[in-house]
Formats: sequence, C-alpha cells, structure tokens
Amino acid sequence: MKTLREFNLKGKRILVRCDFNVPLGEQGDILDDFRIRQSIPTIEYLTKERAKVILMSHLDRPGGKVIEKLRLIPIQDKLMEYLDLSVVKAPDCLGKEIERWSHQMKNGEILLLENLRFHKEEEENEEGFAKELAKLGDIYINDAFGVSHRNHASVVGVPKFLPSGAGFLLEKEIKVLTGLMEKPKKPLVAIIGGKKVETKTKLIDKISEIADFILIGGLIKKEIKEKNIQLRYHSKIIEPSDSIEGKDIGPQTIKNFKEKINLAKTIFWSGPLGKIEEVKFQMGSKTIAQTIINSGAFSVIGGGETVEFVNQSGLIEKFNHASTGGGAMIAFISGEKIPGIEVLK
Repeated sequence: MKTLREFNLKGKRILVRCDFNVPLGEQGDILDDFRIRQSIPTIEYLTKERAKVILMSHLDRPGGKVIEKLRLIPIQDKLMEYLDLSVVKAPDCLGKEIERWSHQMKNGEILLLENLRFHKEEEENEEGFAKELAKLGDIYINDAFGVSHRNHASVVGVPKFLPSGAGFLLEKEIKVLTGLMEKPKKPLVAIIGGKKVETKTKLIDKISEIADFILIGGLIKKEIKEKNIQLRYHSKIIEPSDSIEGKDIGPQTIKNFKEKINLAKTIFWSGPLGKIEEVKFQMGSKTIAQTIINSGAFSVIGGGETVEFVNQSGLIEKFNHASTGGGAMIAFISGEKIPGIEVLK
C-alpha cells in the first residue's frame, strides 16, 4: 500500500476521502470537531507540496437526497479556522462544471465537495458514480479510517480508477492498531463498555487471545447473560460487581478495575461504562479515563461515544492514540478485512 509521501504531488489534483461526519447541534453547529482536527496534517502536507486539494466526505444520513441542514458549510468554516487558509465549497460533489473547476485550480488551493450522501449512488457503490468522482482527481488518497469498513463508492469504487494511497491518518490508524494486536507490551488490559454486545462479541473474543484481562461494562454483562452468549475466554473477563442505579459502575467495581489497570503496560478502551449522557452517571467513565492516564501505560481508545466523551472532558491529548473509527476499529481489531484498506493494496 502506497502512502502519501510516495507520490509526486506538485500540480496534481489530489482527491482525498476524509471523514468529516461530526455530530451537529440543533442550530447546525459542530458539537465535536475531533475528526476534522485529525485530518489537518494530511491537508497541510498537500498544500505545502503545492497540490490541488479536493476534499470529499459525507455528513450524517441524508438518504440520497439534498437536506439543507446537512450541507458541509460548518465543515468548511472549521477547516478554514484550523488551516488558516481559504477553503472553497462546491455546490455538489460531481458534474462537468466541478470537473472543469478542478482543472482550473491553482497549486495549493483547497476545494471541498458537497455531502457525498446527497447521492444514493454513494452508499450503493454505483460504478458510474465512482467513475464521475474519479474524474475530479489525478491521485486518490484515503484518509477516512472511520468509513473504510463500508463498501461505498468514494471508499472502494474511486481507487479502481486512480493511482491510490493512504493519508497520514489512515497510515497511523493501521500502524497503531496493528501494533496493539501483534506486539503489545504486556500485561494488556482491554475495557469494553457501551451496549450492542452482538457487535462486540467478536471483538472481545479476538482481543482476549492476547489480553490478560477484559473489563466489561454493566450493559455488556447484562446482555451476555440475557442472550446466553458464550465467550471463548471467560476466565479473563472481569465483570462489574456493583452499580449506581444500574446506569454506572459502582465504587467496588471502580476499585477492582483500577487494580487491573494499574498492572497494565498497554490499555485498550472502547465504549463508555455508564449512561454518560447524564452527568450523574459519568463518574465511572471519568475515573477510569483518569486512571488509564495516570497508569503510564500505552493507551488506545476508540468508538464515537468514548472519544467524544474523553474529548469533551479535556483529556483526549493525554491518550497515546484516539481512533477515529467506531465500527471500522472494531472490525479491524476483530481481524476482519477492511474494504477501503484492501483496495489500496
């Protein structure tokens, strides 16, 4: 798989798949810009190399039609704030006019395409749509780890028509998560919270092959029992022993979890340990986050809710790696083939 530094970029139209799918408030304001911030190093490198930078992303789930409040205007504003450069936004993501525009761009300029999911062909991975997108670039760069597990046109279709490679963010995600699974410093402690145990059973089983302890949240414990799910390495599982109204881990559980975390040299955490949307049930997750930081272990966190919570708590920079992927990260660690990465090979 080629990476960004291996291309001659000057004067070339670089079509970059980013993941700007950020949470929005009622007024269309961005609630958490973590994913946008993570894309900045790749964009800055391209502008310094005097490339013509064409950015594409989706936002939310418009269902193949134009929804005004899901236009990428807030993304454009945030990019200009972080890059301190002009970013022009196109009225659509493909078409003759935009193709002509891409050729007329000056070196170092940035064009942001409109929400890809305004076209149903994006999620359908329609070949003609991918071909039209590919006309806008000379080289394709995937820097959107968070959507790389999806068979969508901008992820797996476009690379079939252009020389392709990985941006800095995608490269970093692959390196860190591969290192976590193949060469972690031991002991390795994994913390799995949240819900939807069906999507996490494979993750728990896979990481249990190398982890010394798996600490699970209350909802995961409840679902395992209710659905009679059999885990392959049950002896490694540490369950909550008490709770606060069934919506947060209790003091004894926090004490037990802290003991295991303080033994660790590597820690992986995905999924909150309580109903974090309510402040009174945030204590367990906050305490565990701080314990991970204080432990000095190499720390990897992931999953949308976890990363958003840690970011809003002002602690994100204190973790060694915060993954931009939720489903993509779970699939990667579970050992599944990731379509958006496979196509780059």
